[in-house]
Amino acid sequence: MSVRTQSPEPPESSGSPSGAPHRAGFACFVGRPNAGKSTLTNALVGQKVAITANQPQTTRHTVRGIVHRDDAQLILVDTPGLHKPRTLLGERLNDVVRTTWAEVDVIGFCLPANEKLGPGDRFIAKELASIRKTPKIAIVTKTDLVDSKTLAEQLIAIDQLGKELGFEWAEIVPVSAVGDEQVDLLADLLVPLLPEGPALYPEGDLTDEPEQVMVAELIREAALEGVRDELPHSIAVVVEEMLPREDRPADKPLLDIHAFVYIERPSQKGIVIGPKGKRLKEVGIKSRKQIEALLGTPVFLDLHVKVAKDWQRDPRQLRKLGF
Repeated sequence: MSVRTQSPEPPESSGSPSGAPHRAGFACFVGRPNAGKSTLTNALVGQKVAITANQPQTTRHTVRGIVHRDDAQLILVDTPGLHKPRTLLGERLNDVVRTTWAEVDVIGFCLPANEKLGPGDRFIAKELASIRKTPKIAIVTKTDLVDSKTLAEQLIAIDQLGKELGFEWAEIVPVSAVGDEQVDLLADLLVPLLPEGPALYPEGDLTDEPEQVMVAELIREAALEGVRDELPHSIAVVVEEMLPREDRPADKPLLDIHAFVYIERPSQKGIVIGPKGKRLKEVGIKSRKQIEALLGTPVFLDLHVKVAKDWQRDPRQLRKLGF
């Protein structure tokens, strides 16, 4: 078993500032829902490009985070967690995961250090075993939540899992995205597995997600806070309009954003809005701060709540909401 806890030796060949040919390619993070994939993506990019929440199935879009280095450009594909689907939305999210696996250069399988391997992990590992050509790294996440003995037991179990399924991990690396432990090392291990080639995105780009989609995701993240028990998967957000306000001076711009928060049943409306509109106001304040940080401009955010009956199971509603 090869477990990485320090940086690999520097390359000896010449051809770039670091002495190695430049590489560029795609790495995909997979794992059970809530395995820490989005948090890890944000830590590697150095800025928030994927929303996070303490509940499964938060990610619904394939979010690409772009890591720029002198020797490489690493494009991170953060997919929804693979899970047993109960709705049409769930089936479509799983399709996104499998399509992505077939298109990337390396797969990182995220397994939380604080949870023993379960049927969900084995199900994913079995599917990964069928993808023969793509190198696979086991990433043990959330190491800040366990002691060294528990971590060692998890590392051994993960190594054994690969052997049982007839493949070997290219690397096994423990990381803590929250504690910023071994995040840079993970990037160092992913880069050599990418193909040689020039950068695929301009310097400075951190994601290829449209701004409108990212704004909607930030609103949804804020809306999920505090209602995860009542509405774990029923919230969707669509940004209808993002326009600069016309009557503003050039040195005092204001961006008007009009968005709808969709829920599945009329009974859920009161939960999202809260007594006298207090919850929705809090959602607006929190998400507006994040949106202003993302876009670098003051924002006026206009939020409304709408019912899209059973949208997770309705193909027409799913299309309307961008799935």
